[in-house]
Amino acid sequence: MAGSSIKTVYDIFQSMEFGPAAASSYAVAQAWLDHHSRSLGLFIDGKFVCPADRKSLSVADSTGGDACRTVCAVDEDVSQCASSAVSGFRLWSGLSCHQRARVLLRLVGVLGQHGQCVSQLCELFGASCSSSTLVRLLQYYSSWAQLRDDLIPNWTPLGVVAVVVSDDCSLYSLLLKVLPALAMGNSVIVVPGRRNAPPALLLAQLFMEAGLPAGALNILNGGDFSLGVKVAQSPSVSYLTYSGNKQDAVMLCKATAGMGVPVSVSPCIGANCPFIVFESADIDSAVDGVIEAAFKKKKEVHWVLCVQESVLDRVVARLRLRVTGMKCVTLDSEEERLLVDAAVQEAQQQGATLVQSCAAPPPGAQYPPTVVCGAAPSSPFVVSPSPGPLLPLLTFRSNTEAVTLGNHSPHGQAASIWTEDLTLALETAKSLSVGSVWVNSHSVWDPSMPVSGHKDSGTCTDGGQEGLYQFLCSSSSSSPPLPRSSPVSMDYSKFGAAASPAVIPVDSGHASAPKSYLQFVGGKACKSVSGGSVAVRPPGGDGVLAYCPDGGRKDIRNAVEAAIKVQPGWMKKGLSARGQSLYSLAKGLEAKRQDIALSISAQTGVSLEEAEEEVELSINRLSDWAAYCDKIQGGSVPMPQSGSGFSIPEALGVVGVVLPDKNPLLSMVTLLGAAIATGNAIIMVPSQRHPLPVLTFIQVLQSSDLPPGLVNIVTGSRDQLTVALANHSVIKAIWYWGSVEGCQYLQYTCTNPLKTLCLSRQHHEEAKDGGTNWTRSRSSLMEEMWRKAVQWKSVWIPTA
Repeated sequence: MAGSSIKTVYDIFQSMEFGPAAASSYAVAQAWLDHHSRSLGLFIDGKFVCPADRKSLSVADSTGGDACRTVCAVDEDVSQCASSAVSGFRLWSGLSCHQRARVLLRLVGVLGQHGQCVSQLCELFGASCSSSTLVRLLQYYSSWAQLRDDLIPNWTPLGVVAVVVSDDCSLYSLLLKVLPALAMGNSVIVVPGRRNAPPALLLAQLFMEAGLPAGALNILNGGDFSLGVKVAQSPSVSYLTYSGNKQDAVMLCKATAGMGVPVSVSPCIGANCPFIVFESADIDSAVDGVIEAAFKKKKEVHWVLCVQESVLDRVVARLRLRVTGMKCVTLDSEEERLLVDAAVQEAQQQGATLVQSCAAPPPGAQYPPTVVCGAAPSSPFVVSPSPGPLLPLLTFRSNTEAVTLGNHSPHGQAASIWTEDLTLALETAKSLSVGSVWVNSHSVWDPSMPVSGHKDSGTCTDGGQEGLYQFLCSSSSSSPPLPRSSPVSMDYSKFGAAASPAVIPVDSGHASAPKSYLQFVGGKACKSVSGGSVAVRPPGGDGVLAYCPDGGRKDIRNAVEAAIKVQPGWMKKGLSARGQSLYSLAKGLEAKRQDIALSISAQTGVSLEEAEEEVELSINRLSDWAAYCDKIQGGSVPMPQSGSGFSIPEALGVVGVVLPDKNPLLSMVTLLGAAIATGNAIIMVPSQRHPLPVLTFIQVLQSSDLPPGLVNIVTGSRDQLTVALANHSVIKAIWYWGSVEGCQYLQYTCTNPLKTLCLSRQHHEEAKDGGTNWTRSRSSLMEEMWRKAVQWKSVWIPTA
């Protein structure tokens, strides 16, 4: 009808706005808060503790209003909590696997009664975690609690585990640490973020109702990460794990350096994740997916949209259509709005164009969903995006360029790939250096899928069976726990700068002169870049047994350059081909057994019979690694949803190893075999006291068919070379046997980028290395070392 004012259904829906949430929508959660007088204390020894003389902090709800206050723990509370956790561990670990599993399953029923309160608290405080997600977590880890002794034999719980999360971390990330720790028989001290504290306290209460022993789960609230440091200082804590933002992770690692407590971190907040759209993708589905992923009100990661040039116009047109009319996203503060405005202005100055839901962004702490088209990969708003609803859009031409863009970020958390070509999807997923890959989907999380932090996104594995091992210890570990101690007072800038052993000119032309050895870099035996040599003393310390190169930072740099050239090709090499190369190495060692046995005897002072026995064990160990290459691999993961999940163990990259004094040959081939059998390249620093067996082994490497640069050996001052390894950004992991100061230096320094550390202290006066038994059962030793040499990737492919 002409002039009719009747609106269509489309018009009505376009004009609809979200109304204010009714007060009754959180009625159950509000009632629980009122029951606690809106002042939440600590949860220690199975009950709430709310000391009156403690400082308290306000906790804002999702609308910005003050919903309650939480008490901040002090040293006295930490001490009481640690004592409670020790008692709780004795009770909890003393139960059978079946009894622990029943408690976790009983919590599923308790959660059914109080699920509404849990969901409302999570939503009220912006720590969203649905009841169905909690049930899935509990069911999964209760089954592992039931089967621990059968499927993970010879591993025992650590004891007291501290779980620290930042304020912006999700409750799911918190529980992905707490539940497996409990399932394996540990007691747990949780230091939640401010917004996670209310739902975490409620869950602790529900755990008690389900039958968890008092003290097995404790909650300490605090103002910042410093409370986590106080918890780590307690001698009762055996392990500390962290989830949250990178800044707090770095500060926590530095603050706990030298305490003797292992620390692992999962910086799951603020990472840049590629959203790759190929020309073979279903464009409509891909655009729907990126809109849903990038413009959520609360998101833990930043997405970068990468589109193939051939479909760029189609993607932009659909983005423009989808973005138009979208409601503005509420920011946390006016300061965030200023950061967003500055990022948008900078992008426009660099020639980028905007696709926004409205022509003029409204004032205040709101901003419309915005796609920044024409961005360059190196632009600051792409590398370090602002917290607002901004989506950078990059373009690529070929599949190789797409992988390069996806790996451009220093983060390695996740990626989303959109294509109907399964071969292309799997090739791209394998080439991306990230922990999770979703094909034609995004943000699919399930506890059955193991995920490691690649590059700068973590030093541990969460989820799946592999994620359980961080909460267990082997009965005969290759790197026994560091003894608890107070940090050594040291100047980190001067560590390794002390004068190395005097450089001695070598008179190689004299018939009676001690032999001069060479190091091994890039497949060639060579002198140090400095050209100097140091004297190697016999066991008694009198005279000179030989001379070896006095390597330094430049030698490590050259070794890393050689390693990074060859490692990708070695990683792609067939598993059987790797095994054949290791068999060849064992055969070469067999041919040189007499020479190497003599070097072991002369260097360490053991009898020739003992030296020959070590050579024989080393030959067998290399053969074991050759056979191990294709025996333990990932596979399909049973998923509760329709689709297929795969777990894939991947090489770390370049591994730096500072070798121990004890069993210089056997320890070397054990670590060498673990690294190259799993696809890594390796840079080894021989024992400063006993370098000759490793230098003699260079003859074996020269006659092997290993690619040049895969194995590198640099001799010299252990501390100086440790500094060089720690400060090289390419090296992903460092396995270190050395001094107290060296362990502390690595814990403090290896944070930017993050490096995976395996540390053990040596007692030089006894020529021992902290209890490592290199001759022990080969199966347990090799399984442990194999897990330290790989990182995990999960790939999720949905089906209709």
